[in-house]
Amino acid sequence: MDTREPMLDIFIFETFEMLEKLQELIIDSEKVNELETDAINEIFRIMHTIKGSSGMMMFDNISNLSHTIEDIFYFIRESKPDTIDYSDLTDLVLEGSDLIRAETEKINNDKDADGDFSLFIDKAKKFLEGLKSSNQISENSDNEVVKEKEIINKTEEVQKYYISNDKTDSNLNFFSATLFFEELCEMENIRCFTVVHKLKEVSEVCYFYPEDIIENNETCEIIKQEGFKVFLKTNYSLKNIKEFLMETVFLNRVDITEFNNETELYDNYRKQDEKIEEAIINEIKENEIKEIEKEKQKEKTVTKTAHKQSLISVDVNKLDKLMDLVGELVISEAMVTKNPEIVNLQLDSFNKAARQHRKRLSDLQDVVMSIRMVSLAPTLNKMNRIVRDMSKKLDKDCELVIIGQDTEVDKNIIEHIGDPLMHIIRNSMDHGIETKEERLHSGKPLNAKVTIEAKSTGGEVWIVVKDDGKGLNKEKILEKAKENGLVKVKDTELTDKEIYSMIFLPGFSTKDKVTEFSGRGVGMDVVVKEIEKIRGNVSVDSVPGQGSTFSIKIPLTLAIIDGMTIKVGNTVFTIPVTSIRQSFIIKKEDIIKDLDNKEMILIRGECYSILRLHELYNVETDIVNIEDGIVIMVEDQGKVKCIFADKLIGEQQVVIKALPDYIKKVKGVSGCSLLGDATISLILNVSEIVNL
Repeated sequence: MDTREPMLDIFIFETFEMLEKLQELIIDSEKVNELETDAINEIFRIMHTIKGSSGMMMFDNISNLSHTIEDIFYFIRESKPDTIDYSDLTDLVLEGSDLIRAETEKINNDKDADGDFSLFIDKAKKFLEGLKSSNQISENSDNEVVKEKEIINKTEEVQKYYISNDKTDSNLNFFSATLFFEELCEMENIRCFTVVHKLKEVSEVCYFYPEDIIENNETCEIIKQEGFKVFLKTNYSLKNIKEFLMETVFLNRVDITEFNNETELYDNYRKQDEKIEEAIINEIKENEIKEIEKEKQKEKTVTKTAHKQSLISVDVNKLDKLMDLVGELVISEAMVTKNPEIVNLQLDSFNKAARQHRKRLSDLQDVVMSIRMVSLAPTLNKMNRIVRDMSKKLDKDCELVIIGQDTEVDKNIIEHIGDPLMHIIRNSMDHGIETKEERLHSGKPLNAKVTIEAKSTGGEVWIVVKDDGKGLNKEKILEKAKENGLVKVKDTELTDKEIYSMIFLPGFSTKDKVTEFSGRGVGMDVVVKEIEKIRGNVSVDSVPGQGSTFSIKIPLTLAIIDGMTIKVGNTVFTIPVTSIRQSFIIKKEDIIKDLDNKEMILIRGECYSILRLHELYNVETDIVNIEDGIVIMVEDQGKVKCIFADKLIGEQQVVIKALPDYIKKVKGVSGCSLLGDATISLILNVSEIVNL
């Protein structure tokens, strides 16, 4: 059972989210060699938030590191320096974000956050000193001195406070402050806890309301409506305490009242307690009246909160369970409507009700699917970092272009495509993109281009990665394949695409020299394994001298598909409808034999091989003559195969269930499903079938 505090989960989630945004902002700024005001403010806000939240959670090393980067962007924001080395700044920020990410990963894995960032902090401080010294002659230098003096003065004020606070209370001021946060701020109670924590450093906090901000999440609503009230005594003046509070992230406004003495302060928060008690009594009475009025005015009731945007975070495991339940409902519906006891009965009213039920079930499935769908944008934007880092280390100028990043896929699928994409991009950068000298010699632009395009077609999503490099070396791939004993047929029988696809075989590498990025015989086979886990497939094509194209095809969802059910003997198979081109009955005289005595059929001038399922899976059946059964033509990535079966049962939605390990060894089968009559159907993997 997970006993971790909700606040810690929120901290981890928010930190990872902000680091992704930080990385995107700084890389985009480096591309144009300019830091816009909005970007500076956003980066400053991110580091300020991470500093505050990590400090609140007592992760001082993360807080100190964030504070150092925050100082750099504070200087950039206030002084607007003319000269900035954007490459070095980006390196520094990315290094810092990597350190914070690694430390947060430790926390996420219930380990101690014990990283020592002193070397990085020294490095960042030197960068800031260099930034200041290189911009001293600029027009803004006078303003910078003034602003730095203001910062020093503020620091001295704080130090004076600490000295006086230790000695005497004679100079104390007494305040009550009411804080109001921005409308979509969220987690107001945690932010108020941070405010109290910070205030204790510069004041004595006497009382705050609501009091149970950590234990009770419902206090968020009270803070939204009434604000967060805090009573305190401090050496700070009214102006200073207001400035101090206004530094709070997402704060909209703060109302401050000053009292003449401690007695007046005490009386006011005593009155606050009395107000709370009175409010509770009034609330009980109001609720009783409301309950009576509700019954009378049900028809007139209009939800006023309908216009507000309501967002909640949901555990993905709960969504998985919900999807499983929808899958079970699909099976249950089929068990009722396809029940053998009623299949031959004339039940017009029942069939009408069944169609209505199926429509509602389909609507429910669409809603659940839409909840689970997430954008590819965060996954694709991560590739910017890989291209940037490899460009610098390999000394290659390369630009990444992302198209269709708003394409959405199922949450479970998106978790499996990050690594394959990373390997493909690294392969394009290391093997495909030429050096500057090679590109210049071949008349190409010095700035290479890698393009990632995502698009949705029907029930599938395509992710295509193209580069304008030198392309794949067919001869070298074939030579390497022969060395490893991977070529089983004559060279002339292999198509270019089949030769290129050999790079996906385990242990295959054409890189002679082992580098940081490749040459270890591992990488591209990982792409195939990960994509196959989500019932997808990957192919590669190349034009020598012009570049390579990697195409990944993945399903929109892993749970439910539209399938055509066929029968072979007593065994039932399901073929995904998206893979079926056509089905037909053929005569014996339409069959021709090739040189290896394999059956082929000639359709519209094209010859296609026939695969008899009863022979492939050794299924007993009385239908062995080609004219007695039916042929289903299936296609995958341009390859076509004609499957021979006894008969078609019909089209229906099927829920995909995973196969036990010992059945996974069977070629051409990707899963199973339970049909309406409780029969188990094996789902055919068309991408394997066409290659058998």
